[in-house]
Amino acid sequence: MKGKMLIVSAPSGSGKSTIVQWLMQEHPELKLYFSISCTSRAPRGTEQNGVEYFFLTPEEFKAKIQNDEFLEYEEVYENRFYGTLKQQVENQREVGQNVVFDVDVKGGVNIKKYYGDEALSLFIQPPSVEELRRRLVGRGTDTPEAIEQRLAKAEYELTFASQFDRVIVNDDLETAKQETLHVVKDFLG
Repeated sequence: MKGKMLIVSAPSGSGKSTIVQWLMQEHPELKLYFSISCTSRAPRGTEQNGVEYFFLTPEEFKAKIQNDEFLEYEEVYENRFYGTLKQQVENQREVGQNVVFDVDVKGGVNIKKYYGDEALSLFIQPPSVEELRRRLVGRGTDTPEAIEQRLAKAEYELTFASQFDRVIVNDDLETAKQETLHVVKDFLG
């Protein structure tokens, strides 16, 4: 049976990656697999082509854009692209994998438009911008300037929430995990 698609988007610090990792590790019965994206950056550390990413040159990436091979893509910096190939997603679905997209809000909206009811789109929302600030400061990984940039971006990203199938407010991580699990199980049938 062909796999379905789960799109998960959120502002940075909302708990999106924590919830997705938990679903994938603790609920193998859901048969969730990450979509393997493409990038034009070089591999880092032990990254392998076809495992973490498909590594392309900027020229190869641009050729695939011209050929309309991407579901979504973004040029993050000049000649630094990230994107999701339509064919890769279909290959994963054909072998029965339910494909998970851990993407920014614009990518999430675009993938949902492309697949419609074959995909479930979830928006993980922080309880407030103030709480998001507290979480980002608590991480201790960003400068005060970077935190302000992330918060400004988060306020913009929050305006996209209504374009998702479900909004899950993460004010308590365990509750948000259980709510996400329930919604995903219902969708996958």
